[in-house]
Amino acid sequence: MRPFSTLGWGLLLGYLSQLCLSEPANTMNGTVIIQMFEWTWDSIAAECTDFIGPAGYGFVQVSPAGEHVQGSQWWTDYQPVSYTLASKRGNREQYANMITTCHNAGVRIITGIDSGTGVAGSTFTHYNYPGIYQNQDFHHCGLEPGDDIVNYNNRLEVQTCELVNLADLATDTEYVRGRLAQYANDLLSLGVDGFRLDAAKHIPTADIANILSRLTSKPYITQEVIFGAGEPIQPSEYVQNGDVQEFRYTSALRDAFLGGGISSLQNLDNQGWVSGCQANVFVTNHDTERNGDSLSQSSPSNTYVTATIFSLAHSYGTPTILSSYTFSNIDDGAPNGGAGTCSGTGGSNGWLCQHRWIAFSGMVGWRNTVGRAVINNWVSPQSQQIAFGRGSGDSAGFVAINNADSTWSSTFETPLGDGSYCDVISGTSSDGVCSGVSFTISGGSFSATVPARSAIAIHTGAKGTKSVFGTGGPGTVAVTFSETATTSFGENIFLVGSISQLGSWDPSSSLPLSSATYPVWTVSVNLPANTAFEYKFIRKETDGSVIWESDPNRRATVASSGTQSLSSSWQNLLVHDEM
Repeated sequence: MRPFSTLGWGLLLGYLSQLCLSEPANTMNGTVIIQMFEWTWDSIAAECTDFIGPAGYGFVQVSPAGEHVQGSQWWTDYQPVSYTLASKRGNREQYANMITTCHNAGVRIITGIDSGTGVAGSTFTHYNYPGIYQNQDFHHCGLEPGDDIVNYNNRLEVQTCELVNLADLATDTEYVRGRLAQYANDLLSLGVDGFRLDAAKHIPTADIANILSRLTSKPYITQEVIFGAGEPIQPSEYVQNGDVQEFRYTSALRDAFLGGGISSLQNLDNQGWVSGCQANVFVTNHDTERNGDSLSQSSPSNTYVTATIFSLAHSYGTPTILSSYTFSNIDDGAPNGGAGTCSGTGGSNGWLCQHRWIAFSGMVGWRNTVGRAVINNWVSPQSQQIAFGRGSGDSAGFVAINNADSTWSSTFETPLGDGSYCDVISGTSSDGVCSGVSFTISGGSFSATVPARSAIAIHTGAKGTKSVFGTGGPGTVAVTFSETATTSFGENIFLVGSISQLGSWDPSSSLPLSSATYPVWTVSVNLPANTAFEYKFIRKETDGSVIWESDPNRRATVASSGTQSLSSSWQNLLVHDEM
């Protein structure tokens, strides 16, 4: 896996995060990026070895590496003071070790106040950073008060005035261009393979091109250029420098999955956006999960999960998955001292570890299998149900996404050959055995029931059959769970249980229920026939904390065929830290 960096050259010293791409391409994984938001260098190194590399992720995007202002808030990482590689995430030696460790795991790394003292002791004032920049190295656009941008329809103002009082580097000057290139080249010397350019919209594209021309190698580049309707600065201006983050994609997925209809998402290269081959896309990032401009892990009806499945399946753009933490205030910094910790298929100590969620890691393998293949076999019987394939022969996959509140039963035509395949949404595949559901293809087609607000996905890299549990027999049954529960705004009900399809008692892998028939919450799940299991319902609060139903566990046995319904009401409340 390769790390990459965030460079916001137009703002104070530039925001820097890293992506390491120095290993030969044939020793690396795929192209999916994980934004390891606020993780320390040591914890990223460990996670690259323990999970990220083996799961097939291609890149990790880490927090800025340079010295920054003091403070516990997350955004202090993005207010640099000097180019000394010492931050809350770790020092230069730890940073270099992270890059080497992730490379060895097949992962590449992407890496991006008026006065005070930085975390490494460097002093500064608004336009004076001793030994680095002085007053003449910044833009002074003459606006009062504070030189802040007022009119986003004025190109010169957007690219020479200050964004929220952050001193704006004069990237049109020789000294600043050379100094920024020097910093980037230092990171490249440590093995960094690419850069994310934060707030690139506030830097003329020609300035970026000039600075990139001074680098000692050709790193991967992705640029944050937020589209504004009617504004003169457009994302398309920046494709000459590398990939561009396409925020219109993020908004389109939010609107489609929250009710607009996902059938509209077939031809994303015909939307007037940046070309898919030059777009870096995401369902959510650290900014949008806080400002409400995207779906997030707290979005209703499993939409965050199904939208991410779509993002990993569709051919448009290079996808980034956010791996973050719970927060009660938008300024909250990382928990656990910034040491990211994961457990099983989720997180612990306040971390969410979305990159470990079975549906996400399963779809990474799916995407790696189909490569750059175009979409085929697209079907959409209604606006909230889509299915499509990609690839052919030994590099093929098929996905069906059901954003409706009822199950979807159909026979699907696929590009896959005859055989049995593991559903990578409900479980994993190992040595020809599926921990979740399996499907058998004959003559290129198979019949399946897609649970409400969920998905199924198969590919040629995950062949196998469902193992038999206890006295259970082959085949699956669509089981609909209905739970009557009263909640407050922002609270949601989830299902968790003793078998892998129900998360194996892990709250981070629990299944969200739909509130479409509130106060009755529902979800449909394909479960192995004749299998005895235990389960409970949990309530997730707005701050991410979990409320469990009181004991005892509920018990049921899956029918031998057909469909099945289980109805219940919320049991008296009892809080558990763990099962």
